[in-house]
Amino acid sequence: MTLPLLSIPMRHFLEVARSGSVNQAAARLFVASSAVSRQIAKLEDSLGTPLFERHARGMALTAAGERLAAHLRNAQLDIEQVIEQVRDLGGQSARRIRMACTEGFAGHFMPLVMRSFESANPGCQLELHVGSPDGVSALLARGETDIALKYVVAPEPGLKIEHSATAPVYAVLRPDHPLARQRVVSVADAVRYPLAVGDKGVTARQLFDQACSLQGLQYRALFVSNFSSVLLPLLRTPDVMLSGLLTVMHLIDEGTVVARPFAEAPLQQRQLQVLALEGRTLPPLAQDFVRHLVDAIANAGRRKLGRARASGAAKKDEISPGR
Repeated sequence: MTLPLLSIPMRHFLEVARSGSVNQAAARLFVASSAVSRQIAKLEDSLGTPLFERHARGMALTAAGERLAAHLRNAQLDIEQVIEQVRDLGGQSARRIRMACTEGFAGHFMPLVMRSFESANPGCQLELHVGSPDGVSALLARGETDIALKYVVAPEPGLKIEHSATAPVYAVLRPDHPLARQRVVSVADAVRYPLAVGDKGVTARQLFDQACSLQGLQYRALFVSNFSSVLLPLLRTPDVMLSGLLTVMHLIDEGTVVARPFAEAPLQQRQLQVLALEGRTLPPLAQDFVRHLVDAIANAGRRKLGRARASGAAKKDEISPGR
């Protein structure tokens, strides 16, 4: 939805900020590129400061441009929220919640949370976008989602933390794996076995690689993917998979895998965060969903990590993609 209450220069500025390109912004606005350039120049002249750095590959916001864009996005979201409420049966609370999460939460955890919330709030509309860690943050920054759930290893400017909880990286194993009998495993233990790891953009992989580097350890991964839904069906003894707990909680409950924390402190200190856009007040229903989500995260954190089984007594079950 465009925001007619903004001036033309402001609307053009926001579109260039979103796309990073005058040509792409012009195509979305159905105007000539020269018209967009004129409006940006007009706005910069009126404010007395450059809003973009011009590069051969596109436009990058300056510090002043970042601040203006954040303010305008919040204003746009607030007005859209009011319009939605006015249209909804004479001013009842908006019934749509837009969410984003990284892939590890999407296979099982988030669908359960969404279904239980909808059961308690019939008539609401829940939208979930699944993306990369950077992609999820970008959706929030552009105002295209209300709430995001992701693992974080460093603060992200422009985003407000609604909830944060420690989310260790676990070694996920079949119950008959030799390491399953240990309460805690070390990185040195894990690299002795075939590894199933995320790609280099995944936080679990980043922290594991750092721990290996600090200890002078090397490994060759057996399987690598940015999707845990690819790695889980591949897991066999003696493989070790790196994962967060929420990704595999349902498989622990079924008895097909166990999870063991790492001894190294950096692998225990990763944060799981529920995020919103800084400066924005979430609609009441979205605030209710955040509370519901936080409760679900806390309940999962109290669950057991699975029991080891002797090799001879191990089941022949497999982890199917449909589970």
